[in-house]
Amino acid sequence: MNGAGIANSRIVAWLAIALAACALLWLLSPILAPFLAGGILAYILNPLVDRLARRRVPRTLAVTLVLLIVVLALVALLLVVLPLFYKELRMLADRLPAFLDWLNLSVAPWLRATFDLDLQLDLESLRALATEVLQSNQDLLPTLLGSIRIGGLALVGLLVTLLLVPVVLFFMLRDWNEMLARLDRLVPRGMVERVRAIASEIDAVLAEFLRGQLLVIVIMSIYYVLALWLARLEFALPIGLITGMLVFIPYIGAFTGVLLGTIAALLQFDSLTGVAFVWLAFGLGQLIEGTLVTPLLVGERIGLHPVAVIFALLAFGQVFGFFGLLLALPASAAVLVGLRHMHAAYLASALYRQGQ
Repeated sequence: MNGAGIANSRIVAWLAIALAACALLWLLSPILAPFLAGGILAYILNPLVDRLARRRVPRTLAVTLVLLIVVLALVALLLVVLPLFYKELRMLADRLPAFLDWLNLSVAPWLRATFDLDLQLDLESLRALATEVLQSNQDLLPTLLGSIRIGGLALVGLLVTLLLVPVVLFFMLRDWNEMLARLDRLVPRGMVERVRAIASEIDAVLAEFLRGQLLVIVIMSIYYVLALWLARLEFALPIGLITGMLVFIPYIGAFTGVLLGTIAALLQFDSLTGVAFVWLAFGLGQLIEGTLVTPLLVGERIGLHPVAVIFALLAFGQVFGFFGLLLALPASAAVLVGLRHMHAAYLASALYRQGQ
């Protein structure tokens, strides 16, 4: 077989391996969530573990210390979030009668004039409505039980995933260097230098991604705090910080911020104007983050076009669910590095130059 035939057969073989890997990922996607999460967190935390290990701290102890720091950071975040929820629930209980009066005086007349809908709400009518629904709907209990059963299975799956993540993370962090060495030994010796160069480039791109994502979190946290403060929201600081810190989770961070902001605004303001200003702050924040901040600070740093960023989020979210959203941009950046090298190899191959 001549050189061109050998080159063509190699290309076909690598394409077949890539397709098989993609098919395997697709088939295993329902069970990959904890391993993807553990891998992402291990990659992020491994430099801290390596730094402690270089200071002659045993690696297992270094992993334990790093995980303890992460747990303490999560507890600190919960100490910020939970009091906010508790205070909003207390405010809801205290202001519910006044809120219902405002609905009857302001919203109900507009509904009556616009949709010919007569709506009067008070605590007694809400209790009566709940009693009527419970008494009249004979199928309500089986339906609720079925929903609880389905929701319970989903909850069990989520709890299993959450319990597996720290286990996978611990062992990945402990054996990270050994796993990389084993992968390195699997690479054909004639390609090891090229593969190492590609891996180094991918690592540099992912480092740029993490730095860019950190800048996005800082900028959007500052924006949301200032925007909600200008909207005169009492809880501007905690809600703005929570929304800004969660921007790295597409959709979930925005939904959490809008939900908390809407509840706080409804309890604070006596008209929908104040709520509208809060919604405007979140709407502008989403526009700025989606079209300017993330594409510039993350997309351009990792070489992804803004359209490619949107496609990656949708595609990985469809295949891997919630954790796919977290994995979308860094994985796309890694794939992009590989595609660049494949493109260069293709242009230099006998297949491309055939017939010249």
